[in-house]
Amino acid sequence: MFSLQGLLLLGYPYSAYFVLMHPRPAQPSPIQLLDDPLLEAARVRLYLKRDDLLHPHISGNKWRKLYYNLEAARQQGWERLLTFGGAYSNHIAATAAAGREWGLQTIGIIRGEEHLPLNPTLQFARQQGMALHYLDREAYRHKDEPAQLEALQQQLGPFYYIPEGGSNALAVKGCAELVGELDVQQYDFIATACGTGGTLAGLVAGLNRRQQALGFPVLRGSSYLKGAVDALTEAYNGQCYQNYQLMPDYHFGGYAKWTPELINFINLFRDKTGIPLDPIYTGKMMFGLYDLVKKGWFKPGTRLLAIHTGGLQGIKGFNERFGELVEG
Repeated sequence: MFSLQGLLLLGYPYSAYFVLMHPRPAQPSPIQLLDDPLLEAARVRLYLKRDDLLHPHISGNKWRKLYYNLEAARQQGWERLLTFGGAYSNHIAATAAAGREWGLQTIGIIRGEEHLPLNPTLQFARQQGMALHYLDREAYRHKDEPAQLEALQQQLGPFYYIPEGGSNALAVKGCAELVGELDVQQYDFIATACGTGGTLAGLVAGLNRRQQALGFPVLRGSSYLKGAVDALTEAYNGQCYQNYQLMPDYHFGGYAKWTPELINFINLFRDKTGIPLDPIYTGKMMFGLYDLVKKGWFKPGTRLLAIHTGGLQGIKGFNERFGELVEG
């Protein structure tokens, strides 16, 4: 077993201890070719990169977004993480689990009022040791402003700040590494669901400028995403990119909105492939890709890669809210 003192005596930096004590999951995550008559008829090959298998609780894009933030927090000597999210946030759940695994305290600032009993996401976060605090929706709109963060620091003590959704320059760095796991010349398009834009920003920064990414926004009114992606890539490497396209027609009414058609697709997809999708992110992306194939948007011979960004913890909370709709 490695010890911090032993590594330091041997001249290794603190970061070596961090990596040895907290190794990354077995990567790269597997890539699965989907077998479907629709795809065969259209002569389109669709692959799914199973980032949902990276970690049982810090899966998908959450692992990639959090890794370098956790590394920075530990190297800089922080003992506590603070982040923001909604009551069903994948990011809240993942940050709580990551903090426990890395030995860091975690604080989750939750949008809205407290409701008891806690939903499955917040129950899990608390079980992982996260301290939960609540901000009314008006105050939450100002969550990223320096005055709000300073007030939280005065109230709760010093913390390493991770933005809502985990998207910052270090998250882009982690997501950009995904491209290094691919033979990118094999794919014409690489697709991801989009919330705060961090995963898409990482993809476009990692790809060369001739390769295209497709982003499927899950929020209504996705005009904000272009600016968000540009800001993230500029913070990461000082550059902005044009090698992506947003597909704004598959949000199903907005964040956490759904229709019976979406739910039927998710359940049928699982029955056919054995792969679970969540109704907030990956279900909408995959529905969109299949719909575009139906409409002939992709030329025959096109090879697509979709990123399964996880988010499966949210199924339990979704079913609690709306009934046992999604098979899980």
